[in-house]
Amino acid sequence: MKLSALLPLALASVALAIEMDFTNTTSINAGLALLAKGLMDYYNGNDTGQTPGMFSNPYYWWEAGAAWGSMIDYWYYTNDTKYNDIVKSSLLFQIGPNWDYMPENQTTTEGNDDQGFWGVTVMAAAEKNFDEPGDGMPSWTYLAQAVFNTMAARWDTTYCNGGLRWQIYTWNNGYNYKNAVANGCLFNLAARLARYTQNSSYVDWAEKVWDWVVEVKFIPTDSDAWPVYDGGSIESSCNDTSVLEWTYNSGLYLSGAAFMYNHTGDEKWLNRTQHIWARAKVFFEDSTLIMYEAACQPSNQCNNDQRSFKGIFSRFLGLTSMMAPTLSDEIQQYLAATTPGILSSCSGGTDGHTCGLDWTQGKWDGKYGLGEQMCGLEGLQNRLVWTRSPPLTETTGGTSKSNGTAGTVTKKQTTHNELNIETKDKAGAGIITAVLLLVMLVTAWWMIF
Repeated sequence: MKLSALLPLALASVALAIEMDFTNTTSINAGLALLAKGLMDYYNGNDTGQTPGMFSNPYYWWEAGAAWGSMIDYWYYTNDTKYNDIVKSSLLFQIGPNWDYMPENQTTTEGNDDQGFWGVTVMAAAEKNFDEPGDGMPSWTYLAQAVFNTMAARWDTTYCNGGLRWQIYTWNNGYNYKNAVANGCLFNLAARLARYTQNSSYVDWAEKVWDWVVEVKFIPTDSDAWPVYDGGSIESSCNDTSVLEWTYNSGLYLSGAAFMYNHTGDEKWLNRTQHIWARAKVFFEDSTLIMYEAACQPSNQCNNDQRSFKGIFSRFLGLTSMMAPTLSDEIQQYLAATTPGILSSCSGGTDGHTCGLDWTQGKWDGKYGLGEQMCGLEGLQNRLVWTRSPPLTETTGGTSKSNGTAGTVTKKQTTHNELNIETKDKAGAGIITAVLLLVMLVTAWWMIF
């Protein structure tokens, strides 16, 4: 359908909003290119004094990992390789000395969910055959497995009979909290690694995480529509559940269950996917079916993190469409209904394609940021999932090689700039060393005598 005749923009200096005709590939790609550029406008990691892979303040490390996932999707659905080198170098710069996304610049603040979202992104890189890192570097699958293995090693049975804590380090606020997002990242990675590698140990882990989340009632299953609640504290044995519902939490479990259904063919996983989707419709406005962040958007209380959640949710909806095709028509109906709201919202700023937070206003709401731009881009490009092949596996064309021991042993990071010391250099170095040693001996003799 032709989506046009949008409301005038809030800024008088800009005359037109983005128009996208979803029956025309050229129109689609042109619109997505504007939103992708808007997202990359927040990237300053290659500037002097900045950190590669990180976006400008105030955006945290985890959101950078999620944003690179959006850019991998952008390349996949449009075939635009313009940003691929930056995406690749950013993903590799942040892998850390042990190749597990525990980089030294995050050693005091990193949480399980933070690490998990980088793992989810490199898992997508493997499934989409994104340009592999190359000789001397770990594969995308290796990195996803390293994240999974290091997270799984933190499974804590001392409190709440299992589960991951929100935080990794004792000194961080939230260390005594076990939540849906940290465990959802572990579950999502387990499901996707199970399908990609065909290794049954990941199936076992997906079952384990799912059973625990249901046991502690982060996902209550006593109705036809299953919410995904935020989490609970270890002091109460996780019985003081916070009933906040976030789009990206539902998306993690929704798509993870769909991957498990696609891999195993077990109807119980389709049933679980359907029950979560039945509740996830709460994130769409009743009259228009336009997506919104129900826990914070109506009260205008969404923080920088929460303003990115709809984009991650949209990505997981796209994956669910492919992995559980019986839900595809309805999911795509909701994404299509959301499209006019996104297009009218992504009409702000001096560039005319800055996205806002509230897609129900029929115009840009004056909000802007990395999260808003991610949401606009993902909300649109996940309508295109059926235009490309579904996520690959090692047996269906995936070229990224797996390694089950990833993350379990210390790994010295190699770089692309290793020194190449030739024989003549070694000889020269030997002569210099001998001269310095002779000078030291003469100096010592003079001081003594």
